[in-house]
Amino acid sequence: MDAVVFDLDGVLVDSETMWDEVRQSFAAAHGGAWLPDSTRAMQGMSTPEWASYLVTSVGVRLSPDEVAAGVVSEMARRYETSPPVLPGAVSVVRAVAAEYPVAIASSSPPVLIASFLAATDLTDLVPVAVSSEEAGAGKPAPDVYLLAASKLGVGASGCAAVEDSTNGLRAALAADMTVYAVPNPHFPPDAEVLAQVTVLRSLADLPAALASGRPGDTTPRPGTGPGGPKG
Repeated sequence: MDAVVFDLDGVLVDSETMWDEVRQSFAAAHGGAWLPDSTRAMQGMSTPEWASYLVTSVGVRLSPDEVAAGVVSEMARRYETSPPVLPGAVSVVRAVAAEYPVAIASSSPPVLIASFLAATDLTDLVPVAVSSEEAGAGKPAPDVYLLAASKLGVGASGCAAVEDSTNGLRAALAADMTVYAVPNPHFPPDAEVLAQVTVLRSLADLPAALASGRPGDTTPRPGTGPGGPKG
């Protein structure tokens, strides 16, 4: 393994429900009508993509730029006190960074990624942190993972990716990375995607799984894991 690339939302910060709440409230305040699949549809989208979705599919009566500015502003306000960091996430990143180069590949806008790194004092340990805004396409496209690997100076196939959502897992698989899933309890990933990756019981299991090169203390998935197919 040459490097480890972490997703942010749902892996290191418990922000998926916050994003959903902020987008739904913003949409309702500006003439939108939330659809049954809107929450899942937007998971992994870049900021320009979900802002356009809220206009074209949900019916928000603003421009995509105005939508993006409004939603991100509210998220940034909520991050001001402190990002909703998941228990143990910082110690896991530190443990992994002691052994491998690490990066963040996220659908969050750069301002929120920077807020997380500053608040957790991880800026110096995470030399590469990229947003799908910079990559050109959101997840499930592999672009943000490929960009992270490129900036680290390693091949994508030599990287491990850590994800929690269906679209994120698909993006990492499409990038030909070895994929570890820490399933989001609020929005569980699709079973058919989980069947293609190594499923960890918790993020705390990651350092041991990486060190052993085996699934380790994980939920067994026949034919998967670091030595198995990547999909």
